[in-house]
Amino acid sequence: MNATDRTPADLLRSALAADPARPLVTFYDDATGERVELSVATFANWVAKTANLLQGDLAAEPGDRVALLLPAHWQTAVWLLACSSVGVLADVGGDPAAADLVVSGPDTLDAARACPGERVALALRPLGGRFPQTPDGFVDYAVEVPSQGDRFQPYAPVAPDEPALIVAGAEYTAAEVVERAREDALPLGLTEPGARLLSGLPYDTWAGLSAGLYAPLAVGGSVVLCRHLERLGGEGLARRIESEKVTTTAVS
Repeated sequence: MNATDRTPADLLRSALAADPARPLVTFYDDATGERVELSVATFANWVAKTANLLQGDLAAEPGDRVALLLPAHWQTAVWLLACSSVGVLADVGGDPAAADLVVSGPDTLDAARACPGERVALALRPLGGRFPQTPDGFVDYAVEVPSQGDRFQPYAPVAPDEPALIVAGAEYTAAEVVERAREDALPLGLTEPGARLLSGLPYDTWAGLSAGLYAPLAVGGSVVLCRHLERLGGEGLARRIESEKVTTTAVS
């Protein structure tokens, strides 16, 4: 990636320019059997659509706080990069009552209703499926996002030194996210472009976010993001590592 990249959104733009066809996020849910693989180009398209939804329909502005009540999931990764693209503060697992907007999975809808602003619900169903019935008080992400534009342009430049992420009570600017992700690459075994990291870590800590998204993105690698990995077992994990050409792991 380019040394001049100062925000996670910059990292994604550089990845798209370098090799749009290579895999970026491969997601497994071992509770449902789901597997989704997103190339850099496909992931970037989801990010652009989500950022357009966030900035346009939801009227989010730089400095707004978005509570993300979501597990480690490919759609969560999309939302994290969409927040970076718009310049809003992504508060992972944050208090919805203190947020301007909330984005919730199906298991946290009751808590998310404390948000006084816009509320977005994600069904987290295979292939990005929608809810059978939209939860009261929410917009269904899977219904709203397909019609959004495939290109995104922020209304205002995103400032690298503004707060961009809160996780586990710690706040980071966009530039700090990029810097820490680059620093994490070597300890995580991401030693060269094309490295492929399998992560079974949740997204509720910096370590989980770094291994499961930011560090691979920062160094031209990719992530095999696994939810409910404990259900796979040792032999299954070994087969996945082989089949997915994994070069390094972060599983505990």
